[in-house]
Amino acid sequence: MKFLFSRTRVVFFHVISLSLSFGIITAWAGNPNNTAQQNLTLKKVTTNQEVPKTPPFLVPPPPNLNVKGYVLMDANSGAIIAEKNMNQRLQPASLTKLMTLYLAFQALKSGQIHLNDKATVSITAWRTGGSRMFLKEGSSVPIDSLIQGIIVASGNDACVTVAQYIAGTEESFTEMMNQTAQRLGMKSSHYVDSPGLPNPNHYSTAYDMAVLTRAIIKDFPEYYHFFSQKWLTYNNIKQPNRNRLLWHDNSVDGLKTGHTKAAGYCLIASTQRKGMRLISVVLGATSDSDRADDSEALLNYGFRFYHTQRLFEVYTPITQKRIWFSKEKYACFGLANPLYVTFPIGDKKNLKASIQFLEPRLEAPLNRGQSYGVINISLNRKLIATAPLIALQKYSTASLLSQIWDHITLFFEGILNKES
Repeated sequence: MKFLFSRTRVVFFHVISLSLSFGIITAWAGNPNNTAQQNLTLKKVTTNQEVPKTPPFLVPPPPNLNVKGYVLMDANSGAIIAEKNMNQRLQPASLTKLMTLYLAFQALKSGQIHLNDKATVSITAWRTGGSRMFLKEGSSVPIDSLIQGIIVASGNDACVTVAQYIAGTEESFTEMMNQTAQRLGMKSSHYVDSPGLPNPNHYSTAYDMAVLTRAIIKDFPEYYHFFSQKWLTYNNIKQPNRNRLLWHDNSVDGLKTGHTKAAGYCLIASTQRKGMRLISVVLGATSDSDRADDSEALLNYGFRFYHTQRLFEVYTPITQKRIWFSKEKYACFGLANPLYVTFPIGDKKNLKASIQFLEPRLEAPLNRGQSYGVINISLNRKLIATAPLIALQKYSTASLLSQIWDHITLFFEGILNKES
């Protein structure tokens, strides 16, 4: 044992002498990738979108709307461009149906139900008051038709029928609505039924409704086309979509209206222009025409004075960092999802990106897709976006000899850092 220890010590000091002879230790000591934080230059980032070359100018305040609450959100970045009382709890009326539709789309996507499935209209659904699709009790109606009836005619009877078909009872479906709201981050929403009938315990906020709308757009693009449908004919009754913006703005392609005496006139609209999609939520307008005009004013304001840009693509290297005890010397890091930012037109030059690693030193193994840091985007020194920084591949542990070499390197690096 004593002989073995002596030979190991000889090999150890022999490796050290070789390291010093070739200057390897000092080379790593000054490597900037050993720091926990890095700054990026956004000017080097290439994107598929052209940023307008408009010179910087002052952004005016958003429209002054006579409504209970509103929010204007970018669908890609989730940034709030303008708002009024966006966190105030209000009755959402038929905007509730967006949550009913979210669960229907989720059931369709998972294969739990299908568009050609036929749901039987119960007496409870048939008796539901308010706006109707005019379903007949006991009739069997395709899910496809019921979805159209919910969106175009705002059919309460169609809502209850879908809820009962998916969950068995509307009460069970309502529990699913509230669970989904919490999962999506809708912290100020509570549902009592699927259609959105007047009830003081049934409430949401402009912000929560924007979050829900964004989730529908992102999670179920294959079903989004339903929201642009202008007419529904069922049971020999033809009904128009009450979203006025669909009729006089070709860029608007959704989503839903709502109205009760307690809620006022409500409208969630969305449109995409030049690759930028905005969501407007208006709650408590004074009339049908006002909710449309107010929504249009918000959308025009957003497109005129703001721009959204995709800064980084999915699984594309953004930075690299020295990794110890690995077969590779450097690990590449990027994002699991594209990173969008929204900013006033003319303010792009004030965007700054920085990277913060969770640990100052990375050691193998690293797992592909696991987060090891964050990338932060700031505008005029204010944080506007952040995203997890993930390893773009798996980095396995190196051989024992390579690990010993790294230990030696780190040992002398520590000495040199102390001396400096």
